[in-house]
Amino acid sequence: MSAASGFATSFAGVTLESLLSYSSQSRVSSSSSSSSSQLRLFCKPVGNRRWICSRGVTLNPMCEVPSNGLFQDEKIDSRSTSVSILEQLKTSAADRYTKERSSIVVIGLSVHTAPVEMREKLAIPEAEWPRAIGELCGLNHIEEAAVLSTCNRMEIYAVALSQHRGIREVIDWMAKTSGIPVSELREHLFLLHDNDATQHLFEVASGLDSLVLGEGQILAQVRQVVKVGQGVVGFGRNISYLFKQAITVGRRVRTETNIASGAVSVSSAAVELALMKLPDSLSSTARMLVIGAGKMGKLVIKHLVAKGCMKMVVVNRSEEKVAAIREELKDVEIIYKPLTEMLSCTTEADVIFTSTASETPLYLKQHVEALPPGSPEIGGLRLFIDISVPRNVGSCVSDLKTARVYNVDDLKEVVAANKEDRLRKAMEAQAIIDQESIQFQAWRDSLETVPTIKKLRSYAERIRISELEKCLSKLGNDIPKKTRKSVDDLSRGIVNKLLHGPMQHLRCDNSDSRTLSEILENMHALNRMFNLDTELSILEQKIRAKVEQTQK
Repeated sequence: MSAASGFATSFAGVTLESLLSYSSQSRVSSSSSSSSSQLRLFCKPVGNRRWICSRGVTLNPMCEVPSNGLFQDEKIDSRSTSVSILEQLKTSAADRYTKERSSIVVIGLSVHTAPVEMREKLAIPEAEWPRAIGELCGLNHIEEAAVLSTCNRMEIYAVALSQHRGIREVIDWMAKTSGIPVSELREHLFLLHDNDATQHLFEVASGLDSLVLGEGQILAQVRQVVKVGQGVVGFGRNISYLFKQAITVGRRVRTETNIASGAVSVSSAAVELALMKLPDSLSSTARMLVIGAGKMGKLVIKHLVAKGCMKMVVVNRSEEKVAAIREELKDVEIIYKPLTEMLSCTTEADVIFTSTASETPLYLKQHVEALPPGSPEIGGLRLFIDISVPRNVGSCVSDLKTARVYNVDDLKEVVAANKEDRLRKAMEAQAIIDQESIQFQAWRDSLETVPTIKKLRSYAERIRISELEKCLSKLGNDIPKKTRKSVDDLSRGIVNKLLHGPMQHLRCDNSDSRTLSEILENMHALNRMFNLDTELSILEQKIRAKVEQTQK
């Protein structure tokens, strides 16, 4: 779907509630008052460009913003004339609401759209992902959900029974969970839906959306989402298949392209940044201190060794993990110190890497201020490279003249190199992503025809049974079982032969030349011809069930 057609569809799907929030913008009332603030929603960044959606107008064809004034705070005139006009649209809006298709949406923020101060407030620990999925799926219009929370991003993936309402509910939930007002949060959020949401996750898993192109850690994090989601109510068929497909895409991209060759992780970029800030004379002899021996800390140690650093101090709560690293890197002198000796170790260090899961800063201004000056070769400074989210080094430390603090946002300086080569690799990966996106979309679109297939078969079966009973009743009660079975088989055979053609034209498995639009046209045609839309839509049934459950 093009941006233009998607934008038009959004207008067609507007509800009464949406119209009320949108009316001042659309000038339903000439005296409507509007907020003077320019409220924005960041869409997915493209390269180094950051597209912005403002006041319901989408400037980014990759991100179609619901045109129902979802992110507007504008007030309207409550005069009866305005309400009267809006009430006239209520019936058609409600009809569209019950017939719209569920959407896959992703709402979140990343290193591209939000500073670390905001990302750390929204970060959700892995142990809390099942709880978050449960809360999200408890919302009236969210059927499935998943959480992808790393040091560089916090994204909510969901299947929304109503796209506009579902998005509103998720954003409200994010604001409530983080304590960040919606008005502040939406300045940094990006929103994508359906095929664009699918493409985004595939790019994330492939390392195209990472701060460092092609870094491999994100694929492991996507895999962890599936592992944690197994058995969690709400991590449903659509979301589960989407993430499993993303893992497949990530593997293909790394196998079939050279995007990972020379690519570095966040830990590697942290080491690169530290060496960039040190004088050449000190690069091989600088005193290195690593706080934390988890996955990130271990990678920092390995990258330091790769750069020629053969001696370092590692501070950790326990010695077990440090001993394992020491055993793996037998030629490297790794000195273990307990966390209680962190400050004394800092006194003897030139560069301090922090990568712990502490939810409160380990270093505050008063701690660093009390330390003696650093090495004269770097102007008496100490370099703090903080790759933790939440941060391990308080922002107040940056105010000191004796310290230089760098966090994950500062790694952009390292990533700036070899831009042309990165873009070439990304184009190779994008071709694979496009192929896999078509396959996923075909699978999901095939689900849309399933209700029609079932209803058509049920309709034909009712007619078959009815006519079969009439035939058998005319033949009398003395019909041999063999004859009865033959007549029954004959009726089934006729029905199956007649249904074969229509069923073939409803299948969406990408195995023939029929386009998706042709298949959906066939579906709608069959619905009309056989009056298959007489029952409540499955989507409407799901929405009503969730609302009733919430009201209990």
